[in-house]
Amino acid sequence: MSADALKELIDRSKRIVFFSGAGISTESGIPDFRSPGTGIWNKMKPIQFQDFMASDATRQESWRRRFEGERVIENAKPNRGHHAVAKLIQTGKASAIITQNVDNLHQDSGIEPHRVIELHGNATYAHCLHCHLRYELADLEAGWKRIGRVDPCTRCGGIIKSATISFGQSMPEDAMARAEEETGACDLMIVLGSSLVVYPAAGFPEYAKRRGARLAIVNREETSLDEIADLVVHEGIGVTMGYAAGVN
Repeated sequence: MSADALKELIDRSKRIVFFSGAGISTESGIPDFRSPGTGIWNKMKPIQFQDFMASDATRQESWRRRFEGERVIENAKPNRGHHAVAKLIQTGKASAIITQNVDNLHQDSGIEPHRVIELHGNATYAHCLHCHLRYELADLEAGWKRIGRVDPCTRCGGIIKSATISFGQSMPEDAMARAEEETGACDLMIVLGSSLVVYPAAGFPEYAKRRGARLAIVNREETSLDEIADLVVHEGIGVTMGYAAGVN
């Protein structure tokens, strides 16, 4: 049984680092972005960062999508896979989770925020791109409903944007540095629900393997790193991680 093999790898390891993608959150009802036919970007063209920065009309369209679209992320709850990861981090078996997700479900599962390394940011709040003042989405939505737009930052006049990394936007340097540090120190990396096609983020599992760590991949579909992994599990994340971590 593949879950038994994963449990054995976990038991033998002293410092695990997780790497999660959209697949762990689809089990919480959040659709992924790239699957043919069902992915979000197949239904709605993403807004490029340079277009967001260049045009007020584009920025307001971005906010319209947010406030008039489906509230999938806001209504989602952590699933068994998230709770399994949380247990292994809380007990000290794992040191961190590197995630491509922006849904905050790892934090909602009980993981301390400083142990969640968000490569693509966080969609549950916004900030000023100039002075970095944080804005809560509920406050921005109230203003949107009142005047039909999101105005510039009240402190510095800068552009307010959701705290996610958009297409064409630079990766966050601090998060990338922390991810590299954690990857270099782990003895087992477990990939959960990532297709491993988006770089530079997907380079971390490769780096872990090159540094001598074992690599386990739990993903329903094949990935480009399956052939170098020590264990590949093409089954559900919740049931697999739940069993391996002892979470019902």
